[in-house]
Amino acid sequence: MADTPRFRRAPAPPRDAAGDGADNAPIRLNKRLADLGLCSRREADDWIERGWVRVNGEVAPMGLKVGPQDRVSVDRQADAAQAQRVTILLHKPVGYVSGQAEDGHQPAVVLINSRSHWRGDAARTRFAPAQLKGLAPAGRLDIDSVGLLVLTQDGRVARQLIGADSDIDKEYLVRVAYGEVVNDVQAVFPREQLARLRHGLALDGQPLKPAQVDWQNPEQLRFVLREGKKRQIRRMCELVGLKVTGLKRIRIGRVLLGQLPLGQWRYLGEHERF
Repeated sequence: MADTPRFRRAPAPPRDAAGDGADNAPIRLNKRLADLGLCSRREADDWIERGWVRVNGEVAPMGLKVGPQDRVSVDRQADAAQAQRVTILLHKPVGYVSGQAEDGHQPAVVLINSRSHWRGDAARTRFAPAQLKGLAPAGRLDIDSVGLLVLTQDGRVARQLIGADSDIDKEYLVRVAYGEVVNDVQAVFPREQLARLRHGLALDGQPLKPAQVDWQNPEQLRFVLREGKKRQIRRMCELVGLKVTGLKRIRIGRVLLGQLPLGQWRYLGEHERF
């Protein structure tokens, strides 16, 4: 049996529908690799620095620009290194910020340790401190909100969830009050305002994408969004006279919060996909 080649050929970039033009101008190699979905730009820089990327058969230097005609190949060692990167699903409690510590509040990543690893996790991966290196949130969840937060070392996952072209939806359960009304809010909340929540609001001077908004029960709305502006749901609700009293994210794409206990975490399963 023949040996597996050390380098694998990267896919060719999509052809410009116009045939030529600005889309065929040379771009940085790290962007080419990221655009192909192979890694993040930061990972690409690491691969290039390690000598794991070749262009037209030659080891690529940092900062190299490539065109559509250039042949790019990646060392199998990059695949092995990427396979060791973890993606973690955390049930974030109130009081933790998603990213860097701010205003005296701790970042959610401090909850990732062996003690808080959910015993019901079916993954075979064992926790190791090295998994915390480069572990970053792929999206935000407000300090006052709870629910599913994704932290990952894998640039492909981060790009999929928070890249400029990401179209993955996220589902939330939102408890609301309307003025002094906290019980059976559905009965007094105007239907035309519910329609505005679905489509017709703007934040920061930009119209929002259509959203799915329905009553889950008389005090709780279910939101499904395909964008994630800062404190978006709370601000949307304020625009129609609602006050959010509780917010929980229960799904990102095809991945559910499920039975994961508050303050605990698990690994993204080998066969799970967002």
